[in-house]
Amino acid sequence: MELVWTGPSTGQVPVRHTEQVLCEVIEAAKRRLFLVSFVAYEVDSIIRALHGAIGRQVQIDVLLESSDKHGGRVTYDSVKAMKSILPSIDVYVWSSNRKSLPGQLSGAVHAKCAIADGELAFITSANLTSAAMERNMELGVLVKGGELPIELHRHLEALISTKVIEKVNENNDQ
Repeated sequence: MELVWTGPSTGQVPVRHTEQVLCEVIEAAKRRLFLVSFVAYEVDSIIRALHGAIGRQVQIDVLLESSDKHGGRVTYDSVKAMKSILPSIDVYVWSSNRKSLPGQLSGAVHAKCAIADGELAFITSANLTSAAMERNMELGVLVKGGELPIELHRHLEALISTKVIEKVNENNDQ
């Protein structure tokens, strides 16, 4: 395990930036990569790394929060943007049947992680945004090997198979 910190340095912990570690996870993927974030925009280095993974024939799955126009909790349509920039990836959203009680807001995709081949997991506070990669104070943990990356990958797969999260089709927005 390795601590990942983006932000001011105190000398107490090593500073290893979120962007650097996320690119490392993407570049390590040989077969399968799963990314989860609330939003995604203005992340050129991450997009370049994802293009490289596509070139290596890596299957890329991305779970994002739906825009407010599609029942989600964010105004920016990351799903549409991601599909237009990287049309060969599979983008997922939390199913529209997520329920809330009267007078309460529904939940949101607030988790942020990247899993490569069930072998490498990066769990982070950072969204896929330039602010998170460059300016924000962000904290994460990189886990190499062991059960945690496998368990996290299996959990995301189970969310797909049980249709809790659903793939966005090319023919419809969501």
